Amino acid sequence: MRKASLSLISNFNRQRFRGISSLLTRDYISINSPSSSSSYSSPIHSIDRRIQSCAKTHVSILKTIQFQTNPSRNLGALVEKPTQLSSRQRKLKEKSDLEEAFESANTSEEMLKAFKDMEACFDERELGLASLKIGLKLDQEGEDPEKALSFAEKALRALDHDGKPSLLVAMALQLMGSVNYSLKRFSDSLGYLNRANRLLGRLEEERAASVEDIRPVLHAVQLELGNVKTAMGRREEALENLKKALEIKEMTLEKDSKEVGVAYRDLAEAYVSVLNFKEALPFGLKALEIHIKELGHNSVEVAHDRRILGVIYTGMEDHAKALEQNELSQKVLKNWGLSSDLLRAEIDAANMQIALGKYDEAINTLKGIAQKTDKDSENRALVFISMGKALCSQEKIADSKRCLEIACGILDKKETVSPIEVAEAYSEISMQYETMNEFETAISLLKRALALLAKQPQEQHSEGSVSARIGWLLLLTGEVPQAIPYLESAAEIMKESFGSKHFGVGYIYNNLGAAYLELDRPQSAAQMFAVAKDIMDVSLGPHHVDSIEACQNLSKAYSAMGSYPLAIEFQQRVIDAWEGHGPSAEVELREAREVLEELKIKARGRSTNMLPTKALPLPQHSLASRNLQPNVPLNQNSASLTR
Repeated sequence: MRKASLSLISNFNRQRFRGISSLLTRDYISINSPSSSSSYSSPIHSIDRRIQSCAKTHVSILKTIQFQTNPSRNLGALVEKPTQLSSRQRKLKEKSDLEEAFESANTSEEMLKAFKDMEACFDERELGLASLKIGLKLDQEGEDPEKALSFAEKALRALDHDGKPSLLVAMALQLMGSVNYSLKRFSDSLGYLNRANRLLGRLEEERAASVEDIRPVLHAVQLELGNVKTAMGRREEALENLKKALEIKEMTLEKDSKEVGVAYRDLAEAYVSVLNFKEALPFGLKALEIHIKELGHNSVEVAHDRRILGVIYTGMEDHAKALEQNELSQKVLKNWGLSSDLLRAEIDAANMQIALGKYDEAINTLKGIAQKTDKDSENRALVFISMGKALCSQEKIADSKRCLEIACGILDKKETVSPIEVAEAYSEISMQYETMNEFETAISLLKRALALLAKQPQEQHSEGSVSARIGWLLLLTGEVPQAIPYLESAAEIMKESFGSKHFGVGYIYNNLGAAYLELDRPQSAAQMFAVAKDIMDVSLGPHHVDSIEACQNLSKAYSAMGSYPLAIEFQQRVIDAWEGHGPSAEVELREAREVLEELKIKARGRSTNMLPTKALPLPQHSLASRNLQPNVPLNQNSASLTR
């Protein structure tokens, strides 16, 4: 890394990175692609990997910037072996030597030492570029974000002193965003990154810098915006930034390069994280196509592409295709000797076998995996969780519970080391206890998971999901007053994570409606059911089973209020929707018609002059005015609670 005087910084903008465009474009973008040579991690956390390489890309650019505009660089040419230097010449030579020392520094320690020496001869504005380079180096190492922040602030003050837009200022803003992200100051990070994004747009519009120079920095900013928004729970917005990053990468690199393939896979993983498997599939398939063409079938990248495709097909409940991709991935991982990744792939395969009803086959697979795991390892816990699931499916409840107890014993020791992974495991185990109707144990495990996730700001979406499940189980077990705070909390968190019209948000509102109806608060219930119906009509369609149930619940709430005209109106919509399902819904249609007749009888026996004749407005308090969304399990039909 180099340091610069004020003369270099001002000259930097005039030269527009002259002579480094080709290197800047390729190195900056390619280094931004996360290495996946040995990472078989959950796709939910893939976005966190992308951001870690952004600092490297800036370091790559800055290494190409020389202090060639400093007059002291030409001192030797100006004076040939002078017997005595003037005071000005001595000062220039001293600066030149200090700059040389900084440029030759390789480690952060060497750079900091050289910087300290320079502070005596350079003022703060002259040290702007050097501060930027040290900040980027420290951010890249990630060991001292507070120190990185101090240099980022120095760099921004120096480079932005005149308020004129420049590429260096944009890079300083990006660094501020990156460091604040590391410090979990997500709002501050977002502010700096948005400023960098606007500044880069202005530079491009005013042609103050070449597009070739702007794109690499813009690419890094878009990736980091996606990462920060994900950490803040704004995952739908993050997808837009990741799409832009992919577009930039495609314009900068060769269309079918490995790095472009990785970007497609990252975007597929981002869609998986919001449970949008249909949108994820084409990106995952494109990544696989590129990597097979460029690297061959035996590439590690291809193995990771097949992994994410396995996750996608599992989410789409096409378990046969998921297993096929998993088996192909395992072959590659075996060839490369990636034992840790292979172990996780084998566990995934067992879970797919369970989903296909091949319980004995899955158990045999898991027994083989167990022999390859350490006694107290997380992998061993995962093996016993899957074993418990298979045994539970065979109705061997006692054996299943023993497996789950072993898993919990291992996980209990890992809470401080791997809190996120342990929380996910607790959530999985709780679902199995839920299947056994062991609701108290299931709730207890979910509360443990919630306590771990509450300490992880970037896991806000998971926190909301777990809170939603706790509320659902409390409601199911009759603990209605205790359920409401969990459901309301889930609503507040998950709206922001998945968007206000996500189907999972509808389930939370539906559960809230059920809770209020149980507490004999039909007006509040009707408000919640109305929100649920509106969301499900948009996300699932008005003829989806859960949308019909939401409409049925709304009719039930109006009936409880004595507002029979409205109850009849929504019950008729229920009938119309079931009629569209044909013979397969004969039972549901018959029941719906019976309910309608009962409502008409009640309506004839009571005056409704003083009762509402319009649908109740959506609630105006914070719960309904903000966006909500949960990770409610897809097979969980909470509408049935109010039947």
